Amino acid sequence: MSDLAVTEIISALAHRLRQGSLVRDAARRLQHAILGRLDENVYHRVELTRDVHRRAEHFLLSLPETPLRAADALHLALATSARAASLTSFDARLAAAARAVSLAVYP
Repeated sequence: MSDLAVTEIISALAHRLRQGSLVRDAARRLQHAILGRLDENVYHRVELTRDVHRRAEHFLLSLPETPLRAADALHLALATSARAASLTSFDARLAAAARAVSLAVYP
């Protein structure tokens, strides 16, 4: 898991807060749980490096049938850099790009 993924998760929680489908205390508890598990090495941490950025740029230019945004390309690059076998995403474009580079996609 990357810090980028954590920020994306917190962004989704913030969206739920704005919609009124989540209360602030629950969002904070979830944030602290995720960060705690990351600090405890429950998740494999993957860092955004120069090589990851170059890989993301490669995906942006080499997957023309799947128009990726920069953040999505970075997620894909992080997963492939870590030699992940799968990716979790609710984003249809990112899921299609992940499949195009032979990653299993969940859900």
